[in-house]
Amino acid sequence: MNMPVMKSEVTGAVSGGSGAPVMAAKVLPLAPKRPALQTRPMTQVKEITARILPPLIVVALGLLVWELLCRKTGATLPPPSRVFKDTYELIVDPFFDRGGIDKGLFWHLSASLQRVALGYTLSAVVGVALGTLVGQSVWAMRGLDPIFQVLRTVPPLAWLPLSLAAFRDGQPSAIFVIFITSIWPIIINTAVGIRNIPQDYRNVAAVLRLNPFEFFVKIMVPSAAPYIFTGLRIGIGLSWLAIVAAEMLIGGVGIGFFIWDAWNSSHISEIILALFYVGVIGFVLDRIVAGVASIVTRGTAAN
Repeated sequence: MNMPVMKSEVTGAVSGGSGAPVMAAKVLPLAPKRPALQTRPMTQVKEITARILPPLIVVALGLLVWELLCRKTGATLPPPSRVFKDTYELIVDPFFDRGGIDKGLFWHLSASLQRVALGYTLSAVVGVALGTLVGQSVWAMRGLDPIFQVLRTVPPLAWLPLSLAAFRDGQPSAIFVIFITSIWPIIINTAVGIRNIPQDYRNVAAVLRLNPFEFFVKIMVPSAAPYIFTGLRIGIGLSWLAIVAAEMLIGGVGIGFFIWDAWNSSHISEIILALFYVGVIGFVLDRIVAGVASIVTRGTAAN
C-alpha cells in the first residue's frame, strides 16, 4: 500500500517526562510537482524570429530610404518601384531564349556558375595539394611561399590578357582567371593547417607506422580540415567575384556580360536586378561550402 509522502514542520517545544524539551511537529503533505511546460517550440520560434526579423527590418528601411532619395528631381538612379516595373518580364520569365545573347537571366547565371564550378574545382584540388606540400616540407615552404605571396597580390583582371593570349578563347580564359584568383587562400590556409597539426598526432602515427596515404587521410585531413575549409570559403567568394569581372571583357553569355550589355544599353534597372542576383548567389555559394565544412569538421570550422 502506497503511503503519502509527508513533511514535518516544527511548531514549538514541550517538556517530556524526563524534563527534556521535546519538539512538536506538524506533519504536512508535500505539494505535487507541476508538469514542466513545453517551451521548446516557443523557444525555436523566438530564435527564428530573432534571426529573420532584424535583416528584414534593415532591408525594408533601406528600400524606403532608396525610394525616397531616388524619387527626387534630378536623381540618376531609379527607385525600387521603377526597377521592379522595368524588370518585371525578366523576373517572371528568366528562362526565355531568343537566340544569341538575348537570353533570360537563368541562362546567364547558369553559364557563369558552370565556369565557376570548373575553375573552383581545379583550384581546390591543386590548392589543397600544394598547401599540403608547403605545410609538410620546410624546403617547399622556403622555395614556394615567397612566390605565392607575390602572385596572390595580382588583381584578377590583370591575368585576363595573359590568359587570352595563351588560350585564344574566352571560355578557358575565364576559367583560368577563376582558378588563379581563388587558389591562393586555399594554398595558404591549407599550409597553415598542416603546420599546426599537434606533434602528439604525429607521434601516434609513427607508433602505428602509418604509411603516407594513411597519415594524410587519418591525421592530416581531419586536423587541418577547419583551415582548409576556411580557404575554400574565401576561394568560392573570390571565384564569383572574378567571373563577373572577367565576363564583362570576354563577352558571350554570362551574368558579367549581361551587366556590361545593360550598361551599354542604358538599362540601369536591369543592372540593379542582376546585382541582386549576384549577391544572392554569392551568399548561397558561401553557405553551401560552410554547410559542407560543418558536416566534415563536425562543427569545428567557423560558420
